[in-house]
Amino acid sequence: MLGKLRKSVAKLPFHESNLALKQVKCDACIEENGVCKCDNGDIEGMVMTEDAADQQARSGNSSFLHAVLNMSGMLIGLGQLSTPYALENGGWGSVFLLVGLGFICTYTSHVLGKCLDKNPKSESFADIGENAFGRKGRVLTTTFIYIEIFMALVSYTISLHDNLITVLSGTQIKLPGVPNLHTSQLITVVAVLIALPSLWLGELSSISFLSSGGILMSLVVFISVVCTAAFGSVEANHSIPFLHVKNIPAISGLYIYSYAGHFVFPNLYKAMKDPSKFTKVSIVSFAACTLLYTALAFLGAKMFEPEVNPQITLSLPRHHFITKIALWATVLTPMTKYALEFAPFAIQLENNLLDSLSSRMKLIIRGFVGSILLLVILSLALSVPYFEHVLSLTGSLVSVFICMTFPSAFYIKLSWPHISKPVLILNLSLIAFGSILGVLGTISSAKMLIKTLLRAHSTRVR
Repeated sequence: MLGKLRKSVAKLPFHESNLALKQVKCDACIEENGVCKCDNGDIEGMVMTEDAADQQARSGNSSFLHAVLNMSGMLIGLGQLSTPYALENGGWGSVFLLVGLGFICTYTSHVLGKCLDKNPKSESFADIGENAFGRKGRVLTTTFIYIEIFMALVSYTISLHDNLITVLSGTQIKLPGVPNLHTSQLITVVAVLIALPSLWLGELSSISFLSSGGILMSLVVFISVVCTAAFGSVEANHSIPFLHVKNIPAISGLYIYSYAGHFVFPNLYKAMKDPSKFTKVSIVSFAACTLLYTALAFLGAKMFEPEVNPQITLSLPRHHFITKIALWATVLTPMTKYALEFAPFAIQLENNLLDSLSSRMKLIIRGFVGSILLLVILSLALSVPYFEHVLSLTGSLVSVFICMTFPSAFYIKLSWPHISKPVLILNLSLIAFGSILGVLGTISSAKMLIKTLLRAHSTRVR
Protein backbone atom coordinates (compact mmCIF):
# COMPACT_ATOMS: atom_id res chain seq x y z
CA MET A 1 0.00 0.00 0.00
CA LEU A 2 2.71 2.45 0.99
CA GLY A 3 4.73 1.61 -2.13
CA LYS A 4 1.81 2.39 -4.44
CA LEU A 5 1.16 5.69 -2.73
CA ARG A 6 4.79 6.70 -3.05
CA LYS A 7 4.69 6.02 -6.80
CA SER A 8 1.63 8.20 -7.22
CA VAL A 9 3.25 10.98 -5.19
CA ALA A 10 6.25 10.97 -7.52
CA LYS A 11 3.98 12.33 -10.25
CA LEU A 12 3.09 15.44 -8.23
CA PRO A 13 4.90 18.80 -8.42
CA PHE A 14 7.82 19.21 -6.01
CA HIS A 15 6.15 21.23 -3.24
CA GLU A 16 2.98 19.16 -3.35
CA SER A 17 5.01 15.94 -3.13
CA ASN A 18 6.62 17.10 0.15
CA LEU A 19 3.20 17.54 1.74
CA ALA A 20 1.89 14.36 0.17
CA LEU A 21 4.80 12.26 1.47
CA LYS A 22 4.14 13.50 4.98
CA GLN A 23 0.44 12.63 4.65
CA VAL A 24 1.19 9.21 3.12
CA LYS A 25 3.36 8.21 6.08
CA CYS A 26 0.78 9.30 8.62
CA ASP A 27 -2.10 7.62 6.80
CA ALA A 28 -0.09 4.42 6.54
CA CYS A 29 0.49 4.41 10.29
CA ILE A 30 -3.18 4.98 10.97
CA GLU A 31 -4.18 2.30 8.48
CA GLU A 32 -1.88 -0.16 10.25
CA ASN A 33 -3.37 0.87 13.63
CA GLY A 34 0.02 2.01 14.71
CA VAL A 35 1.15 5.12 16.51
CA CYS A 36 2.52 7.71 14.09
CA LYS A 37 6.19 8.02 14.86
CA CYS A 38 7.11 9.80 11.66
CA ASP A 39 9.76 12.42 12.31
CA ASN A 40 11.01 15.11 10.00
CA GLY A 41 14.23 13.24 9.38
CA ASP A 42 12.47 10.30 7.76
CA ILE A 43 10.33 12.55 5.64
CA GLU A 44 13.26 14.66 4.55
CA GLY A 45 15.16 11.49 3.72
CA MET A 46 12.36 10.35 1.42
CA VAL A 47 12.16 13.79 -0.22
CA MET A 48 15.90 13.87 -0.70
CA THR A 49 15.71 10.44 -2.31
CA GLU A 50 13.11 11.71 -4.75
CA ASP A 51 15.18 14.82 -5.52
CA ALA A 52 18.32 12.77 -5.99
CA ALA A 53 16.55 10.45 -8.40
CA ASP A 54 15.20 13.43 -10.32
CA GLN A 55 18.62 15.06 -10.43
CA GLN A 56 20.19 11.83 -11.61
CA ALA A 57 17.61 11.52 -14.38
CA ARG A 58 18.42 15.04 -15.57
CA SER A 59 22.19 14.64 -15.51
CA GLY A 60 23.89 14.65 -18.88
CA ASN A 61 26.42 12.30 -20.39
CA SER A 62 28.46 14.72 -22.49
CA SER A 63 32.22 14.45 -21.94
CA PHE A 64 34.61 17.39 -21.75
CA LEU A 65 35.77 16.92 -25.35
CA HIS A 66 32.21 16.51 -26.60
CA ALA A 67 31.18 19.71 -24.84
CA VAL A 68 34.12 21.60 -26.37
CA LEU A 69 33.18 20.38 -29.84
CA ASN A 70 29.54 21.35 -29.32
CA MET A 71 30.38 24.84 -28.07
CA SER A 72 32.98 25.44 -30.78
CA GLY A 73 30.53 24.21 -33.40
CA MET A 74 27.93 26.67 -32.13
CA LEU A 75 30.38 29.58 -32.31
CA ILE A 76 32.03 28.86 -35.67
CA GLY A 77 29.86 29.81 -38.63
CA LEU A 78 29.07 32.94 -40.58
CA GLY A 79 31.29 35.04 -38.33
CA GLN A 80 34.51 33.55 -39.68
CA LEU A 81 33.60 34.54 -43.24
CA SER A 82 33.52 38.23 -42.37
CA THR A 83 36.54 38.57 -40.05
CA PRO A 84 39.02 39.44 -42.87
CA TYR A 85 36.63 42.11 -44.14
CA ALA A 86 36.17 43.49 -40.62
CA LEU A 87 39.93 43.60 -39.99
CA GLU A 88 40.60 45.31 -43.31
CA ASN A 89 37.93 47.96 -42.63
CA GLY A 90 38.83 48.48 -38.98
CA GLY A 91 42.60 48.25 -39.37
CA TRP A 92 44.91 45.70 -37.80
CA GLY A 93 44.57 47.51 -34.47
CA SER A 94 40.94 46.35 -34.34
CA VAL A 95 42.22 42.84 -33.66
CA PHE A 96 42.48 43.94 -30.02
CA LEU A 97 38.71 44.44 -30.09
CA LEU A 98 38.26 40.96 -31.61
CA VAL A 99 40.44 39.31 -28.97
CA GLY A 100 39.02 41.47 -26.18
CA LEU A 101 35.48 40.44 -27.08
CA GLY A 102 36.66 36.84 -26.99
CA PHE A 103 37.84 37.30 -23.39
CA ILE A 104 34.63 39.08 -22.41
CA CYS A 105 32.37 36.43 -23.93
CA THR A 106 34.40 33.70 -22.23
CA TYR A 107 33.76 35.41 -18.90
CA THR A 108 30.03 35.88 -19.57
CA SER A 109 29.81 32.19 -20.50
CA HIS A 110 31.41 31.41 -17.13
CA VAL A 111 28.87 33.72 -15.48
CA LEU A 112 25.98 31.81 -17.08
CA GLY A 113 27.36 28.65 -15.52
CA LYS A 114 27.38 30.37 -12.12
CA CYS A 115 23.75 31.40 -12.64
CA LEU A 116 22.85 27.78 -13.34
CA ASP A 117 24.74 26.70 -10.20
CA LYS A 118 22.58 29.04 -8.14
CA ASN A 119 19.37 27.50 -9.48
CA PRO A 120 19.95 23.94 -10.74
CA LYS A 121 16.35 23.70 -11.94
CA SER A 122 17.01 26.27 -14.68
CA GLU A 123 17.16 24.54 -18.04
CA SER A 124 17.57 27.37 -20.55
CA PHE A 125 18.68 30.96 -21.11
CA ALA A 126 15.06 32.09 -20.74
CA ASP A 127 14.79 30.24 -17.41
CA ILE A 128 17.77 32.21 -16.08
CA GLY A 129 16.12 35.43 -17.26
CA GLU A 130 12.93 34.52 -15.42
CA ASN A 131 14.81 33.60 -12.24
CA ALA A 132 16.54 36.96 -12.31
CA PHE A 133 13.77 39.34 -13.40
CA GLY A 134 10.55 37.37 -13.32
CA ARG A 135 8.14 36.92 -16.20
CA LYS A 136 9.36 40.09 -17.91
CA GLY A 137 12.89 38.69 -17.94
CA ARG A 138 11.71 35.55 -19.72
CA VAL A 139 9.72 37.49 -22.31
CA LEU A 140 12.64 39.86 -23.01
CA THR A 141 15.26 37.13 -23.39
CA THR A 142 12.98 34.95 -25.50
CA THR A 143 12.23 37.90 -27.80
CA PHE A 144 15.93 38.63 -28.29
CA ILE A 145 16.68 34.95 -28.96
CA TYR A 146 13.99 34.69 -31.63
CA ILE A 147 15.10 37.94 -33.28
CA GLU A 148 18.70 36.70 -33.41
CA ILE A 149 17.64 33.35 -34.88
CA PHE A 150 15.49 35.08 -37.50
CA MET A 151 18.18 37.56 -38.53
CA ALA A 152 20.84 34.83 -38.52
CA LEU A 153 18.74 32.76 -40.93
CA VAL A 154 18.37 35.80 -43.18
CA SER A 155 22.17 36.18 -43.17
CA TYR A 156 22.63 32.48 -43.92
CA THR A 157 20.25 32.76 -46.88
CA ILE A 158 22.09 35.81 -48.23
CA SER A 159 25.35 33.86 -47.94
CA LEU A 160 23.73 30.92 -49.72
CA HIS A 161 22.64 33.23 -52.54
CA ASP A 162 26.01 34.97 -52.94
CA ASN A 163 28.12 31.81 -52.96
CA LEU A 164 25.69 29.77 -55.06
CA ILE A 165 25.60 32.26 -57.92
CA THR A 166 29.40 32.39 -57.84
CA VAL A 167 29.90 28.64 -57.98
CA LEU A 168 27.23 28.38 -60.72
CA SER A 169 28.29 31.49 -62.63
CA GLY A 170 27.26 31.38 -66.27
CA THR A 171 24.12 29.35 -65.57
CA GLN A 172 20.96 30.81 -67.07
CA ILE A 173 17.48 29.83 -65.88
CA LYS A 174 14.18 31.36 -66.95
CA LEU A 175 10.87 30.40 -65.40
CA PRO A 176 7.74 31.02 -67.49
CA GLY A 177 5.31 33.37 -65.80
CA VAL A 178 7.93 34.84 -63.44
CA PRO A 179 10.00 37.18 -65.62
CA ASN A 180 11.04 39.44 -62.75
CA LEU A 181 13.09 36.76 -60.98
CA HIS A 182 16.75 36.68 -62.01
CA THR A 183 18.68 33.45 -62.43
CA SER A 184 20.50 33.97 -59.13
CA GLN A 185 17.20 34.37 -57.29
CA LEU A 186 15.68 31.29 -58.92
CA ILE A 187 18.72 29.19 -57.99
CA THR A 188 18.46 30.37 -54.38
CA VAL A 189 14.74 29.57 -54.28
CA VAL A 190 15.47 26.04 -55.52
CA ALA A 191 18.20 25.56 -52.88
CA VAL A 192 15.92 26.73 -50.06
CA LEU A 193 13.12 24.46 -51.29
CA ILE A 194 15.56 21.54 -51.18
CA ALA A 195 16.34 22.35 -47.54
CA LEU A 196 12.67 22.92 -46.66
CA PRO A 197 11.79 19.26 -45.83
CA SER A 198 14.32 19.29 -42.98
CA LEU A 199 11.89 21.52 -41.05
CA TRP A 200 9.37 18.67 -41.05
CA LEU A 201 11.61 16.26 -39.15
CA GLY A 202 9.87 15.43 -35.88
CA GLU A 203 12.69 14.64 -33.48
CA LEU A 204 15.79 16.71 -32.72
CA SER A 205 17.82 13.52 -32.84
CA SER A 206 16.88 13.27 -36.51
CA ILE A 207 18.67 16.53 -37.29
CA SER A 208 21.60 16.25 -34.88
CA PHE A 209 23.84 14.99 -37.67
CA LEU A 210 23.43 18.37 -39.39
CA SER A 211 25.41 20.03 -36.59
CA SER A 212 28.55 18.03 -37.31
CA GLY A 213 28.09 18.79 -41.00
CA GLY A 214 28.11 22.53 -40.27
CA ILE A 215 31.34 22.24 -38.25
CA LEU A 216 32.99 20.26 -41.04
CA MET A 217 31.98 22.83 -43.66
CA SER A 218 33.42 25.68 -41.57
CA LEU A 219 36.74 23.88 -41.21
CA VAL A 220 36.82 23.24 -44.95
CA VAL A 221 36.49 26.99 -45.59
CA PHE A 222 39.39 27.79 -43.24
CA ILE A 223 41.62 25.10 -44.75
CA SER A 224 40.77 26.34 -48.26
CA VAL A 225 41.94 29.87 -47.44
CA VAL A 226 45.16 28.51 -45.91
CA CYS A 227 45.81 26.30 -48.97
CA THR A 228 45.19 29.24 -51.30
CA ALA A 229 47.82 31.25 -49.46
CA ALA A 230 50.27 28.35 -49.35
CA PHE A 231 49.85 26.85 -52.83
CA GLY A 232 47.79 29.35 -54.82
CA SER A 233 48.77 32.35 -56.89
CA VAL A 234 47.80 34.88 -54.23
CA GLU A 235 50.52 36.14 -51.92
CA ALA A 236 49.74 37.40 -48.43
CA ASN A 237 51.96 40.47 -48.66
CA HIS A 238 49.50 43.39 -48.65
CA SER A 239 49.79 45.99 -45.91
CA ILE A 240 46.89 46.61 -43.53
CA PRO A 241 46.24 50.10 -42.11
CA PHE A 242 46.59 50.45 -38.34
CA LEU A 243 43.15 51.79 -37.44
CA HIS A 244 39.99 53.25 -38.99
CA VAL A 245 38.24 54.65 -35.93
CA LYS A 246 35.08 55.69 -37.81
CA ASN A 247 34.49 52.08 -38.91
CA ILE A 248 34.82 50.52 -35.46
CA PRO A 249 31.09 50.73 -34.50
CA ALA A 250 30.03 48.94 -37.69
CA ILE A 251 32.67 46.19 -37.60
CA SER A 252 32.10 45.62 -33.88
CA GLY A 253 28.80 43.98 -34.82
CA LEU A 254 30.65 41.56 -37.11
CA TYR A 255 33.13 40.70 -34.37
CA ILE A 256 30.41 40.24 -31.75
CA TYR A 257 28.36 37.98 -33.99
CA SER A 258 31.39 35.69 -34.29
CA TYR A 259 30.96 34.87 -30.60
CA ALA A 260 27.16 34.60 -30.63
CA GLY A 261 25.74 31.44 -29.10
CA HIS A 262 25.25 32.09 -25.39
CA PHE A 263 21.55 31.30 -25.48
CA VAL A 264 22.45 27.65 -26.19
CA PHE A 265 25.13 27.37 -23.47
CA PRO A 266 22.70 26.46 -20.65
CA ASN A 267 21.68 23.42 -22.70
CA LEU A 268 25.35 22.46 -23.15
CA TYR A 269 25.88 22.91 -19.41
CA LYS A 270 22.96 20.62 -18.59
CA ALA A 271 24.17 18.01 -21.08
CA MET A 272 27.61 17.75 -19.43
CA LYS A 273 28.54 14.74 -17.35
CA ASP A 274 30.54 17.04 -15.07
CA PRO A 275 29.11 20.59 -15.18
CA SER A 276 31.88 21.82 -12.87
CA LYS A 277 34.14 21.78 -15.94
CA PHE A 278 31.89 24.16 -17.87
CA THR A 279 34.23 27.13 -17.34
CA LYS A 280 37.16 25.12 -18.69
CA VAL A 281 35.04 24.14 -21.69
CA SER A 282 34.30 27.83 -22.30
CA ILE A 283 37.97 28.80 -22.05
CA VAL A 284 39.12 26.10 -24.48
CA SER A 285 36.29 26.72 -26.98
CA PHE A 286 36.58 30.51 -27.06
CA ALA A 287 40.38 30.37 -27.17
CA ALA A 288 40.27 28.02 -30.17
CA CYS A 289 37.69 30.16 -31.98
CA THR A 290 39.56 33.40 -31.22
CA LEU A 291 42.78 31.94 -32.61
CA LEU A 292 40.97 30.73 -35.74
CA TYR A 293 39.25 34.10 -36.27
CA THR A 294 42.46 36.06 -35.75
CA ALA A 295 44.49 33.85 -38.09
CA LEU A 296 41.83 33.92 -40.79
CA ALA A 297 41.34 37.69 -40.42
CA PHE A 298 45.02 38.52 -40.90
CA LEU A 299 45.53 35.93 -43.64
CA GLY A 300 42.49 37.03 -45.64
CA ALA A 301 43.15 40.76 -45.21
CA LYS A 302 46.81 40.46 -46.21
CA MET A 303 45.92 38.35 -49.25
CA PHE A 304 43.15 40.53 -50.69
CA GLU A 305 43.48 44.01 -49.10
CA PRO A 306 42.18 46.59 -50.01
CA GLU A 307 39.26 44.85 -51.76
CA VAL A 308 38.55 41.88 -49.51
CA ASN A 309 34.96 40.69 -49.87
CA PRO A 310 32.61 40.62 -46.83
CA GLN A 311 32.65 36.85 -47.36
CA ILE A 312 36.22 35.61 -47.72
CA THR A 313 35.16 32.75 -50.01
CA LEU A 314 34.09 35.28 -52.65
CA SER A 315 37.61 36.76 -52.71
CA LEU A 316 39.35 33.48 -53.54
CA PRO A 317 40.54 32.97 -57.16
CA ARG A 318 37.55 31.51 -58.97
CA HIS A 319 39.55 29.31 -61.33
CA HIS A 320 41.11 27.27 -58.51
CA PHE A 321 39.72 23.88 -57.56
CA ILE A 322 40.21 24.77 -53.88
CA THR A 323 37.90 27.75 -54.34
CA LYS A 324 35.15 25.50 -55.70
CA ILE A 325 35.41 23.36 -52.57
CA ALA A 326 35.21 26.41 -50.31
CA LEU A 327 32.22 27.81 -52.20
CA TRP A 328 30.29 24.55 -52.05
CA ALA A 329 31.11 24.21 -48.35
CA THR A 330 29.70 27.69 -47.75
CA VAL A 331 26.60 26.84 -49.80
CA LEU A 332 25.96 23.64 -47.82
CA THR A 333 26.45 25.32 -44.42
CA PRO A 334 23.16 27.32 -44.49
CA MET A 335 21.28 24.25 -45.70
CA THR A 336 22.43 22.39 -42.58
CA LYS A 337 21.49 25.30 -40.30
CA TYR A 338 17.82 25.86 -41.13
CA ALA A 339 16.39 22.96 -39.10
CA LEU A 340 18.87 23.47 -36.24
CA GLU A 341 18.20 27.20 -35.90
CA PHE A 342 14.45 26.65 -36.16
CA ALA A 343 14.49 23.96 -33.43
CA PRO A 344 14.08 26.29 -30.36
CA PHE A 345 11.04 27.96 -31.91
CA ALA A 346 9.62 24.59 -32.98
CA ILE A 347 9.93 23.18 -29.45
CA GLN A 348 8.19 26.22 -27.96
CA LEU A 349 5.46 26.00 -30.61
CA GLU A 350 4.77 22.34 -29.85
CA ASN A 351 4.64 23.04 -26.11
CA ASN A 352 1.96 25.69 -26.68
CA LEU A 353 -0.25 23.43 -28.78
CA LEU A 354 -3.23 21.66 -27.24
CA ASP A 355 -2.45 18.30 -25.64
CA SER A 356 -5.52 16.87 -27.35
CA LEU A 357 -3.82 17.20 -30.75
CA SER A 358 -2.16 14.09 -32.10
CA SER A 359 1.59 13.91 -32.67
CA ARG A 360 0.99 13.83 -36.40
CA MET A 361 -1.11 17.00 -36.29
CA LYS A 362 1.52 18.77 -34.17
CA LEU A 363 4.18 17.79 -36.70
CA ILE A 364 2.04 19.14 -39.56
CA ILE A 365 1.48 22.46 -37.77
CA ARG A 366 5.18 22.72 -36.91
CA GLY A 367 6.25 21.97 -40.48
CA PHE A 368 3.70 24.36 -41.98
CA VAL A 369 4.67 27.27 -39.70
CA GLY A 370 8.36 26.58 -40.30
CA SER A 371 7.85 26.52 -44.05
CA ILE A 372 6.02 29.85 -44.00
CA LEU A 373 8.76 31.44 -41.87
CA LEU A 374 11.49 30.12 -44.15
CA LEU A 375 9.74 31.54 -47.21
CA VAL A 376 9.46 34.92 -45.44
CA ILE A 377 13.19 34.72 -44.65
CA LEU A 378 13.92 33.87 -48.29
CA SER A 379 11.91 36.86 -49.53
CA LEU A 380 13.68 39.19 -47.11
CA ALA A 381 17.12 37.84 -48.01
CA LEU A 382 16.48 38.36 -51.73
CA SER A 383 15.15 41.88 -51.06
CA VAL A 384 18.08 42.92 -48.83
CA PRO A 385 21.08 40.95 -50.18
CA TYR A 386 23.74 42.87 -48.25
CA PHE A 387 25.49 40.31 -46.10
CA GLU A 388 27.91 42.53 -44.18
CA HIS A 389 25.28 45.10 -43.16
CA VAL A 390 22.67 42.53 -42.07
CA LEU A 391 25.25 40.52 -40.12
CA SER A 392 26.65 43.65 -38.47
CA LEU A 393 23.14 44.81 -37.55
CA THR A 394 22.38 41.38 -36.06
CA GLY A 395 25.53 41.49 -33.92
CA SER A 396 24.94 45.01 -32.66
CA LEU A 397 21.18 44.88 -32.25
CA VAL A 398 20.74 41.53 -30.47
CA SER A 399 23.91 39.41 -30.16
CA VAL A 400 25.78 41.92 -27.97
CA PHE A 401 22.98 41.85 -25.43
CA ILE A 402 22.70 38.05 -25.40
CA CYS A 403 26.49 37.60 -25.20
CA MET A 404 27.45 40.41 -22.84
CA THR A 405 24.73 42.52 -21.25
CA PHE A 406 22.15 39.92 -20.21
CA PRO A 407 24.54 37.39 -18.59
CA SER A 408 26.16 40.09 -16.43
CA ALA A 409 22.76 41.53 -15.47
CA PHE A 410 21.46 38.06 -14.56
CA TYR A 411 24.52 37.35 -12.43
CA ILE A 412 24.29 40.63 -10.51
CA LYS A 413 20.59 40.11 -9.77
CA LEU A 414 20.94 36.46 -8.73
CA SER A 415 24.08 37.07 -6.63
CA TRP A 416 22.80 40.17 -4.85
CA PRO A 417 23.61 41.06 -2.06
CA HIS A 418 26.48 38.58 -1.72
CA ILE A 419 28.40 39.71 -4.81
CA SER A 420 31.80 41.28 -4.07
CA LYS A 421 32.47 44.88 -5.00
CA PRO A 422 35.17 44.15 -7.66
CA VAL A 423 32.95 41.57 -9.38
CA LEU A 424 30.00 43.99 -9.22
CA ILE A 425 32.07 46.76 -10.83
CA LEU A 426 33.34 44.36 -13.50
CA ASN A 427 29.85 43.21 -14.49
CA LEU A 428 28.41 46.73 -14.40
CA SER A 429 31.25 47.81 -16.69
CA LEU A 430 30.46 44.98 -19.10
CA ILE A 431 26.78 45.97 -19.12
CA ALA A 432 27.70 49.59 -19.90
CA PHE A 433 30.31 48.64 -22.51
CA GLY A 434 27.98 46.17 -24.22
CA SER A 435 25.09 48.63 -24.27
CA ILE A 436 27.22 51.45 -25.71
CA LEU A 437 28.74 49.13 -28.31
CA GLY A 438 25.29 47.83 -29.22
CA VAL A 439 23.71 51.26 -29.62
CA LEU A 440 26.59 52.75 -31.63
CA GLY A 441 26.91 49.63 -33.76
CA THR A 442 23.18 49.45 -34.45
CA ILE A 443 23.05 53.12 -35.53
CA SER A 444 26.13 52.75 -37.74
CA SER A 445 25.14 49.48 -39.43
CA ALA A 446 21.53 50.63 -39.89
CA LYS A 447 22.70 53.84 -41.57
CA MET A 448 24.98 51.91 -43.91
CA LEU A 449 22.23 49.44 -44.76
CA ILE A 450 19.76 52.25 -45.53
CA LYS A 451 22.32 54.08 -47.69
CA THR A 452 23.05 50.90 -49.63
CA LEU A 453 19.34 50.23 -50.17
CA LEU A 454 18.75 53.80 -51.40
CA ARG A 455 21.75 53.60 -53.71
CA ALA A 456 20.55 50.32 -55.16
CA HIS A 457 17.03 51.71 -55.63
CA SER A 458 18.30 54.83 -57.43
CA THR A 459 20.44 52.64 -59.70
CA ARG A 460 17.44 50.51 -60.68
CA VAL A 461 15.33 53.59 -61.37
CA ARG A 462 17.95 54.91 -63.78
